[in-house]
Amino acid sequence: MANAASGMAVDDECKLKFMELKTKRTYRYIIYKIEEKLKQVIVEKVGVPDQSYEDFTACLPENECRYTVFDFDFMTPENVPKSRIFFIAWSPDTARVRNKMIYASSKDRFKRELDGIQIELQATDPTEMGLDVIKGRVI
Repeated sequence: MANAASGMAVDDECKLKFMELKTKRTYRYIIYKIEEKLKQVIVEKVGVPDQSYEDFTACLPENECRYTVFDFDFMTPENVPKSRIFFIAWSPDTARVRNKMIYASSKDRFKRELDGIQIELQATDPTEMGLDVIKGRVI
């Protein structure tokens, strides 16, 4: 079903991969891309569980927007291991205006398709989604 605002559909694989990340911890992260010709959001890349946050951020394009999900593991102040699923809307300042508009208009509906997101971030440059920012949002 296409999004009325942007006309973007969500490929079933997007939801399937997200469920695998959430329930089985099969992936560390998922990077989603809007395929304009197909008018849908697709899975562009997945990261294996042992990949780091740096591996994940290195996969994001410099001049194009993406939706991403990252499963962040951390220790609480009480020394209890926990994890949080982040939804990050990557919209670099250097992206084309049309690219930013399409991602912005499709974001809320796409995010609703992924049931289980715990924390959302909007980033326009790498410092806005640095590891210190991520850590600051979970503790």
